[in-house]
Amino acid sequence: MQAPHSPLSRPAQALRWLALILSAAVAGQALYAAELPAGLFLGPMLVAIVFGVCGAGLRLHKKVFRFGQGCVGLLVAHTMTWSVLVSLASSWHLMLLATMLTVCLSALVGLGTVRFGGISGNTAAWGTAPGAASAMVAMAEDYGADSRLVATMQYVRVVCVVMVGALVSHLLGATAGVSQAITSAPVMSHTDLALGLGVILMGVAAGAFLPAGALLVPLLLGAALQLAGVLTITLPSELLAFGYAAIGCYIGLRFDRETLSYVWRRLPTMVIGALVLIMLCAALAWLLASLTGTDFLSMYLATSPGGLDAMAIIAVETNSDTGLVLAMQTLRLFGVILTGAFFAKQIIRLTAPPAPRPEERKRPA
Repeated sequence: MQAPHSPLSRPAQALRWLALILSAAVAGQALYAAELPAGLFLGPMLVAIVFGVCGAGLRLHKKVFRFGQGCVGLLVAHTMTWSVLVSLASSWHLMLLATMLTVCLSALVGLGTVRFGGISGNTAAWGTAPGAASAMVAMAEDYGADSRLVATMQYVRVVCVVMVGALVSHLLGATAGVSQAITSAPVMSHTDLALGLGVILMGVAAGAFLPAGALLVPLLLGAALQLAGVLTITLPSELLAFGYAAIGCYIGLRFDRETLSYVWRRLPTMVIGALVLIMLCAALAWLLASLTGTDFLSMYLATSPGGLDAMAIIAVETNSDTGLVLAMQTLRLFGVILTGAFFAKQIIRLTAPPAPRPEERKRPA
């Protein structure tokens, strides 16, 4: 008798991978042609969600995901100039304030999720942390939270942030720069291409040890080499499209049938919590943009509680202030990692039922 859930044969698995790759490529190109911000990322992500929920049983290797992050990091490094760095240095107090407020808003949403959504305080604390999804899942396991719920809450929020971010960018008319990040750049020389790939591979290796290292190392190292005149960053369009699709498929395939059935009753709470946090961060972005004179879209992407890589893609393709977006997202990434345990303990303390008072012992007769 054949065991249930028997592993797929190699030909069947190869066919499913081929179907996923072709479908993701078609969806990405369709959204890209429609000038939707981050279409090459959004299309593969949505297709991968469908494949995962339908039980395709596919998992993208984490090194492929990190390679995609490295491509995005090197692309963002292209936007880093001396003038951008000077501007960021003069705005450190604004970035710190926005980071603190975003983390506090996420803790507030975590409290609401516990009070009204029936999710335990420990799980909600890690699940609503704004960023560093993989790090939050790992830390949640160490603190005894339900890692499957935490992972689902994190990735549901990422999907919501990406969808809303692309929609907001489109509604604000930020479509003129959709193709510029890819089509306007000349082809790299063989030396620059080899050096750029080396920087990306260093990021892939660093991703195993540093939070978001696969993105941050190529970003920082690539920017340093470019500012020093050693590297001219102009990545081929095919490489960028592959990087976008790798990140999108990795996120999408996290939503499998088993996980969805496990969290089905809690899924509305997760979506509502994610949307509430997005709206609160959008209100914060509007306030900060009004006070500082920064354009709303850049501030919105900078404060959005989504993935660093996803926000980087949207920022580059919409010609937003990429330096501001990446600086604030990176600062919040480390802020969440450093303060995650503290806020988790506070949410657990505030939502825990009061302990019963010990009964007074009766004296023996």
